[in-house]
Amino acid sequence: MNWLITGGCGFIGRNLIKMLINRNPEDSIRVIDNFSVGTPDDLDYATDNYREETIKQADWSAKEIQVIQGDILDENLAIEVSSGADVIVHLAANTGVGPSVENPRMDCVTNVIGTFNYLEAARRNKIKRFVFASSGAPIGECNPPIHEELACHPVSPYGASKMAGEGYCSSYARTFGVGTVALRFGNVYGPGSTHKSSVVAKFIRQALNGETLEIYGDGSQTRDFIFTEDLILAILAGATTEGVGGEVFQIATNRETTVLEVTDLLVKCLREKGVDSFDVIHGEKRLGDVMRNFSDTSKAKELLKWEPGVELKEGLLSTVEWFMKK
Repeated sequence: MNWLITGGCGFIGRNLIKMLINRNPEDSIRVIDNFSVGTPDDLDYATDNYREETIKQADWSAKEIQVIQGDILDENLAIEVSSGADVIVHLAANTGVGPSVENPRMDCVTNVIGTFNYLEAARRNKIKRFVFASSGAPIGECNPPIHEELACHPVSPYGASKMAGEGYCSSYARTFGVGTVALRFGNVYGPGSTHKSSVVAKFIRQALNGETLEIYGDGSQTRDFIFTEDLILAILAGATTEGVGGEVFQIATNRETTVLEVTDLLVKCLREKGVDSFDVIHGEKRLGDVMRNFSDTSKAKELLKWEPGVELKEGLLSTVEWFMKK
C-alpha cells in the first residue's frame, strides 16, 4: 500500500511509521509536514531509512520514506503529494484546547481548511481511504461515556474545528464516495512524545528537569488515557477494514481517570525510577476544558475488531523509561 501521512514527523506519525515498517516493509510511505513541531530528525525514533524530497522528486517506488516539507493549507500541493496514494492518514492539525482559545482563527483555518484540502485531494485522486484524526472535543460537556450518536456541542474552538472536519468527512463519504473514517482519539501518551504538550508528556519533561508540575484546577476533570501503541493499531484498522467508510469511532479505553489520579500514578512511576526533585501544585482552571470525558469504544470493537490492551500503569512506566533513556 502507498501511505500518505500528513503531520508524519509528529508524535503519532512517528509511531505509525514505526509500526508500518514492522508490519510490512514493502509498503511505501510519504510524509507531508511543515516541520512546525516535528522535524525529519525526529523520524530517527522510527527509522533511519528516510530522505527529504521535493514534490517533483517524489516517487512511490522509492525504498526510503519520503519526507516533503509543505503546509496542509497549500491546496495544489495536497493534490500533487497525494496522487498515487491508497490511504491518506490526516494527522496534521493545530492540537489542543489552549492554543485554540489563544488564537481561534488560526485553529479554524488550519484544522478546517487543511482537512478540506486533503479530502478534496482524495476525491480528485480517487483515493480509497481517508483516516481523520479527530477528538472527543466536538461533543463538549456531557454525561459520559461519549459515544458516536451523541449530539455535538463543542466548548472550545478546537472542538468546533474538529467537528467541522468530521462534518466534511461525512459529506465527502456520502456525496463523493470517499472512504472516510474519523477516529476520535482519547488522550494519547507514550514513547516518542518528545514535543507533545498534553499532561503526561509535559509532566514527565518537567519532572526530569526538576520543575513544578501544575494541575489546572482541582484535578477532578476526567480523561480517557490511551497508550500510543493501542492508538496506532486503531489507525491501521481504520485504514484497512472494509465497509466502514463514512463512520466515526471513539478510540480510547472506556475508562474514566481524573487528572489527579493520573498525576499520582505518574509521580509513583517517576519515583520508582529515582526521579523525585519536583513539586506538584494546583493552578487556575483552564478556559475551554470539559470536566468529564471518557469513551464508549464498543462500536470500534464491533466494526474495526479493535480494543486497547495496555494498562495505564504499564503505559506510564514505559513512557517514563523512554524519556529517561532519551
